[in-house]
Amino acid sequence: MSYWREPRKRQTKYRNIPCDYNGHHFDSIKERDYYISLLWLEKAGEIHDIQLQVPFELQPAFKHNGKTIRAIKYIADFTYLDRDGKMHIVDTKGFHTEKYEIKKKMMLYHGWEIEER
Repeated sequence: MSYWREPRKRQTKYRNIPCDYNGHHFDSIKERDYYISLLWLEKAGEIHDIQLQVPFELQPAFKHNGKTIRAIKYIADFTYLDRDGKMHIVDTKGFHTEKYEIKKKMMLYHGWEIEER
């Protein structure tokens, strides 16, 4: 009888499969595939200035009773500019959490709309 077992890969919280492409790390295959589609659109001249993991500050850090309360940030999967110069903020969600829904509302409050893919 053998006691050797193949080590199991740790399953992620939302069952996504992290992967790498072109020197970038992605939290899911869906996110990687969307990035590839953006690269094609950029090559065709439809969009430009693709950025990954872009932070938006929703509330700045502040002091309360001598303690520092950290800033609240939302990190978009992608941003890019279209031909008209409009910025698009994109999130490739497979699962919506309560935290995400709150940050999405805070983004709208600041005038930033998230496009979900």
